[in-house]
Amino acid sequence: MGTRKSSIAIGLVFAATLLIVLVGLLFGARTLSIDAVLRVLFAPDGKIESILVWTLRLPRSLAAAVAGSGLAVSGYLLQALTRNPLADPGITGVTAGAVAPIVGCFVLLPWFSSAYYPFVGLAGGLAAAWVTFWVARGGTGRPLHLALAGVSVSLFLGAITIYMLLLAGPQSTALLFWLSGGFAGRTWSHLVHMLPWVGLGVVGALSLHRVIAMFALSDHAAAGMGVQLHFWKPVLLLLGVCPVAGVAPVAGPVAFVGLAAPHIARLLRPSGTAFEIALTAAIGALMVTCADFIARTIAIPKELPVGIITALLGGPIFIYLIQRGRVGIKGTTA
Repeated sequence: MGTRKSSIAIGLVFAATLLIVLVGLLFGARTLSIDAVLRVLFAPDGKIESILVWTLRLPRSLAAAVAGSGLAVSGYLLQALTRNPLADPGITGVTAGAVAPIVGCFVLLPWFSSAYYPFVGLAGGLAAAWVTFWVARGGTGRPLHLALAGVSVSLFLGAITIYMLLLAGPQSTALLFWLSGGFAGRTWSHLVHMLPWVGLGVVGALSLHRVIAMFALSDHAAAGMGVQLHFWKPVLLLLGVCPVAGVAPVAGPVAFVGLAAPHIARLLRPSGTAFEIALTAAIGALMVTCADFIARTIAIPKELPVGIITALLGGPIFIYLIQRGRVGIKGTTA
């Protein structure tokens, strides 16, 4: 796919995401007409239709799109860093590492401000990633080796999270829904809190696309081209964990987006690493926006957690990647 076709593909995916966002403004516990939505979009009047659009539906849809793009790029960075097609925030333990300390702070340190939760999630995600890569011999072993290490770390941290839920008492119901992943009740403030963390990961990945392209070869080849491995590996890992740290306090764990989106982007064969990263972000935004739309409309007036929908979409892709056996990143094979 040439540069022009890559740009068109990215534009089309973003256009599809915007379309889903606009369609999502119509549906909910109260269905709105197209005329009513267009009217309040351009001329908010403070009435019920305006509140439904501007306070309830639009911010949550945009939050879903931003979260999806961040999680997708996070998965892309982890896959490029480890040259492992099965790496993603969930499978490598990063998500569980971010979620467990946040739940611990919520239950054991109720006085601790939620404004610092992203920093807590960042520290936990980095620690979990380090343990996973250490168990998997630095992430350079077979893909299933990394997956098993990540699952082991996730199960351990999941057990700690469940113990915290038992201590939470009446608050456990709200925590359980958050742990399922979702954007119900998310507002503009949630979007603002999440945006810098996702932006850091996405913009950082785009800015370092040449370094990422070199990492896709091998450590020896990258070092031969002048890449300082001891410096850039921690930087890429930090950029990969930042979106998870920003998304987790807002939406909880949203599964499989970081695994599926990069592979879908590679199937389209974009021109160069920068276009591949941008396309991955666009596909991730579309996936989570669609999942959020399905979650809140398939069982009106009830609502399903978004994490369940993304797991149903991403689970078969994960199984396919394992059974396929020969799946690689930039020419590498597993």
